[in-house]
Amino acid sequence: MRQTLLILSAIFLSFSTFSQTPNQEALESLTEKSWQHGLDLLQSIVGMPNDAAYPEQIAVNIEWCVEEFAKRGWQSEILETNGIPLLLVSKSQPKAQKTALFYFHTDGQAVDRSKWNQPDPYIPVLKSQNASGEWEIIPSEKLISEYDADWRFFGRSTSDDKGPIAMFLTGWDALEEAGISPNYNIKIILDFEEEQGSPNLPSAVLKYKEKLTADMMLIMDGPRHTSNEPTLSYGARGISEMTLTTYGPKLPQHSGHYGNYAPNPAFLLAQLLASMKDENGVVTIPGYYDGITLTDSEKKILTQVPDDENAIRTKLGIGRTDQVGQSYQESIQYPSLNIRGMESAWVGKEARTIVPATAMAEIDVRLVPESDPERLFSLIKKHIEGQGFHILDHDPTDEERMKYPKIVRMNYSISYQAFRTPMDSEVGSWLRAAMNRAFGKDPVQIRISGGSIPISPFVDALGIPAVTIPTVNADNNQHSPNENIRLGNYKEGITTVMAILTQKL
Repeated sequence: MRQTLLILSAIFLSFSTFSQTPNQEALESLTEKSWQHGLDLLQSIVGMPNDAAYPEQIAVNIEWCVEEFAKRGWQSEILETNGIPLLLVSKSQPKAQKTALFYFHTDGQAVDRSKWNQPDPYIPVLKSQNASGEWEIIPSEKLISEYDADWRFFGRSTSDDKGPIAMFLTGWDALEEAGISPNYNIKIILDFEEEQGSPNLPSAVLKYKEKLTADMMLIMDGPRHTSNEPTLSYGARGISEMTLTTYGPKLPQHSGHYGNYAPNPAFLLAQLLASMKDENGVVTIPGYYDGITLTDSEKKILTQVPDDENAIRTKLGIGRTDQVGQSYQESIQYPSLNIRGMESAWVGKEARTIVPATAMAEIDVRLVPESDPERLFSLIKKHIEGQGFHILDHDPTDEERMKYPKIVRMNYSISYQAFRTPMDSEVGSWLRAAMNRAFGKDPVQIRISGGSIPISPFVDALGIPAVTIPTVNADNNQHSPNENIRLGNYKEGITTVMAILTQKL
């Protein structure tokens, strides 16, 4: 009889904790209680070098993730790919009807240690901003008894994307200690090649489709809106790349002897690129923006994002903007055509009086759901041919040089497509309810973000909606020297995680 009562008591306790939904005050209390533990986790995970160009570094990060989730009773499985593997961790809940798939990446951008204002980019340091606006190192021990939301930890991947992983683990631990569990199953996919373009992800998602099956995908990556208000982003642009190379003489030639005679490939390339856009930055290639029509209701959604256009221009130091859209938010609803780098011969102290042999432009095209990259590249190719160029996919032979007066080598690749989830979807309503409970107000809602993340393979293969839950500060210097995370954002990120984990699904 006593044993029966104990079993019934355990069942009742499990049910009561299972159904708990902490309010804003309770979430903040749980966050405060777990704060020191969260700081330890952040410093631990950031302290591991994680450049995906060095697989031995990533191996250490994979081992750390496996061990940390194992401590918490999660199941882990290495998903082999043609490169660095993925890691799938999962946690099932009794009687759960649905499953959420979270995405994080653990690799980081490369570092140039000479550009970091600290001894080691992989040893996080706490900093405060002085009256001159400079960031000064302060003892991290101050956090034992003090807290300033504007203090920051500086280190590679503090924001992109190890900070959010530490937020999740901290939030999970706080709820577990309080006896609170989500009412849905959780899977987490950890990507270790995101900063390399996740080249093996699309094929891996197809290969492991059954293991990844879920009802929705939640991406914890990227910064909040520049207002630093709680934010939800319902999509992200995709990305594809193109390299154009034009040709002059077979070898660089003396500009005194051959200037005005040997065609200069840099001028050829400049003229070709200039023909693709007008003076207002609008792509002039026919059909480039086809299929994109913003309704009045969609434009209203865009205007509700609290952007300060003057502040954006001031921050960028630009007196005018391209006229693809009527605002920043409207501009990123269209595919871009961006020259991300150009090269021809030498400049500066290495400059020489020559006619260059080649000129090269690296171009990226940011995609939206309406823009098929193959169609865009075919339009670009047609335009280039209309400018009198013969297109090759290799360096020209001597015969081709003599046959075609204007040659361009064109090579392109597609990294991943765009995705966009309707704001009025079930997952959108569910997340807004969680954010409201955590912060007492609606989050800023972004229809599609400008940056690219490798989520479309999941959306396409699994047939599930995806929403990004950005938590870090927008001025975090991700991909650059002196990357950082603001303590206030880290703390609110922990609260955000707990609100989502306790929102009934």
